[in-house]
Amino acid sequence: MSAAWKPERQIDILAGTPPGGGLDRTARTLAAALNVSNVNNRVVNIPGDGARKVWASVDARAGDPHLLCISSPNLTTDFLTGIAAFNHDSYTPLAILYNEYIAFVTRSDSSYRSAGELLKRLRTDTAKVTVALSTAAGNPNHIALAQVTRHAGGDVRAPVVRVFDSALDAVADVVAGNADVAAVTAASAVTELEAGVCRALAVSSPARLAGWYAQTPTWLELGVPCTLGAWRGVHGARGLNPEQVAYWENALTQATQAPSWAPELARHYWTPMRVTGYALREHLQHEQNEMGTMLAELGFTNRPNTLK
Repeated sequence: MSAAWKPERQIDILAGTPPGGGLDRTARTLAAALNVSNVNNRVVNIPGDGARKVWASVDARAGDPHLLCISSPNLTTDFLTGIAAFNHDSYTPLAILYNEYIAFVTRSDSSYRSAGELLKRLRTDTAKVTVALSTAAGNPNHIALAQVTRHAGGDVRAPVVRVFDSALDAVADVVAGNADVAAVTAASAVTELEAGVCRALAVSSPARLAGWYAQTPTWLELGVPCTLGAWRGVHGARGLNPEQVAYWENALTQATQAPSWAPELARHYWTPMRVTGYALREHLQHEQNEMGTMLAELGFTNRPNTLK
């Protein structure tokens, strides 16, 4: 019997956002946790095209088990909305690591003093609300905005949406006064909350977050059915064999049990959500079906939710 596969050289952990961006935070947290298991690795940032440029590098290394790429539900939503021709099935899903909920933040001097005032504007003057998002229209952040808008009674397609490659850029757009609100992953606005230049109106988590969001209500508390999050995970190149997949599923599970992992989850407002193997494949298919229905209902897509 041949020995089980293990890495033979340095591992590249690819992130589709620049240093400091959401996917980069995941990559660096994972790199530190894998180092505990003596897996030699480096983080490679390939930002651009709404975090889609990175997948061309994954395509170029088909069958290479020495590459990990940080992934998210955007692989599904980008495909469903027609922005990308590939989805999770185009690569090798290895694990979901955690979930990250969405914060709605505005400038500290904004006229939106509360989430209730945002809801009122979305109801009465929807087209005059400008929202900054990261990576792509139709992603989980956009779906969360649409859920809130629909509950308020506004047209889900009416808000002006400004899309940026990184959540950091979306928050900066709010600080610059170009957008009224940013709908971004919670960790992405902490620096601005600490500096007092932004304040949080509401979060999409099922229960209140800690730290800088401890006083921020959830949409559920406000009677708005919005509990959507954006998980972060890892995909490998297409064409990995079962031994290589088994190695990485085990290594990634161990990474989420490393001493450095839990403190990073708390620091970044991440919620544990480890999924691998058959459960992962089932989750991705269910999510694609569910998001296909949601996006169609919201008028964001006319593409079938299966690959042709």
